[in-house]
Amino acid sequence: MTSIAISVDDSFQRMRDKLEAEKLRPHHAMDRYFYRSHLVHEQELEHLIFKSWIYALHASEIPSAGDYQLVEIGEDSIIVARTKTGEITAMHNICRHRGARVCEEASGNKRTFVCPYHGWVYNIDGSLKAARETHVMLDFNAAEHGLKPVNCVTYMGLVFINCDLGAGDLIASLENIREPLGAYDLENAKVAQRKTYRVAANWKLALENYLECYHCATSHRAYAKMHTLKDLEVKSAPVVSKMLDRADKITGIRGISKEHTQIYLDAPSFGACAHTMRYGLFDGFVTGSQDGQPVAPLMGKIKDYDGGAGDFQMGPLTFMLNYPDHCVLYRFIPRSLTETDMELVWFVNGEAVEGEDYNLEKVTWLWHHTTLEDEYIITRNAAGVNSRFFEPGPYHPEFEFTLQQFVHWYLHTLEASLPSTRKWLAGGTAVSTISTEHYKN
Repeated sequence: MTSIAISVDDSFQRMRDKLEAEKLRPHHAMDRYFYRSHLVHEQELEHLIFKSWIYALHASEIPSAGDYQLVEIGEDSIIVARTKTGEITAMHNICRHRGARVCEEASGNKRTFVCPYHGWVYNIDGSLKAARETHVMLDFNAAEHGLKPVNCVTYMGLVFINCDLGAGDLIASLENIREPLGAYDLENAKVAQRKTYRVAANWKLALENYLECYHCATSHRAYAKMHTLKDLEVKSAPVVSKMLDRADKITGIRGISKEHTQIYLDAPSFGACAHTMRYGLFDGFVTGSQDGQPVAPLMGKIKDYDGGAGDFQMGPLTFMLNYPDHCVLYRFIPRSLTETDMELVWFVNGEAVEGEDYNLEKVTWLWHHTTLEDEYIITRNAAGVNSRFFEPGPYHPEFEFTLQQFVHWYLHTLEASLPSTRKWLAGGTAVSTISTEHYKN
C-alpha cells in the first residue's frame, strides 16, 4: 500500500474552499487535494460509491442454489448469492449481533452463513435462521435481524449491486441500450477469465485514465494501431462512417450501431448511467487481439465482422468493450485512499470450448497488456499528482470530454454532500440546494 501524509487541518470548510476554487478554473484537472484527503475519501464512499450501481458478477458464476461470491469495496464486504428459489440476492457481510463477518472465503457454496463469533446462523437469502439462547431476550424478533440487504438487479446475465436501497432504476436506463448490448447474448455467454489488477493509486486516477484516449497513441501502441478512438474525430470519421453504414447488415443485428448516452449528471437517476456507441477499427483489423484477427467464435447471433467494436457504460464504474468474437468488461473499485482494484472480465460465446474453439492467452492478450501499461502510467500519474508542486493543467476538449463529465458529476456530488449545502425539510428529509448547471458548463 502506498502511504501519503495525512493533513491534520482537513475539514469540511477546507473541502468547501477547494470546491469553490475548482469553479474558478473550469476545464482543468482537479487539485491534488481531492486525491489525498481522507475526509474526501470518506465522503466519496458514503455519498457516491455506495449509492452507485456497480457490476458484481455474471449470473453463470453462481449457477446453483447456495453459490455465492464476495464483492469487496473499500473496507466493506458484500455477499452476492443464489437462493433456494433461484433468485440472485445481495447482503452485507456483517453479523447483526456484534458485526463479525459471517463469510470469509471469496466464493463457494454454502447452505448457511454462520458467524464465527457467537454462532448466529443465517440462511442463504440472509434471513436469520438461529441465534443461540435469544429466547430469553424480551421482544427479540428474528425477522428484524437478518443480514442487511443490498439492492441487486440482473440484466442480460450481468449482476449489479447498490447499497442504497432507494436507488433509481438501473434496468430502465439499460433498456435504452438493449439492441446493441443484446447482440452479444451476454446472458448465455461464458466467463473465459476474470483478473483483478491492484493499482497503487486513488480510484479516480484509474477511472479518469479509462475515460480518455488522449494517452492511447503514446502509451498503448498495440491498441492504437487498431482502434480509431486514438485519433481526433475529424481524422477517424471516414473509417467510422464506413463501418457504421455496413454494421447492421454485416453483423445481422438491427440496431447494433445505435448511439445513446445518459451518464453522470445526465443520468435519469443517481449512478444509473447508460451509454453505447460503436467505433471503428482500422482496415485490416477485425477484433481486439494481438494481430487484430479473430480469436474466438462470434458472440450471440452476430454473423460476421464489421470492422467495429461496441463501447458501453453501465453505472459510473463499469464499462465494456465488445468485439464480435469476445467482450471485455472493466470495473473500478476503490479499496483505500491510495489503492484501486481494476477488474477485467473476458467473455466468449457460451458454447465455445477452451483449447478447441479459442486460446485463452490470445483472447486476453491485448487487454491484459494494455492494463499493465495503464498500471504503469496511472502509478506515475499518482506520484506526480500527490506532489505539493503539482499544478493542474487544461483538459483536451475532445479527447477528455467524457472525463470532464465524470469530474463535473463528482464535484457536484461531493459539494451536495457537505453539511452546509443541504436544506432540511420537515420530517427529516434532506434536499440539495446546489444547482447542477455550473457543472454542466
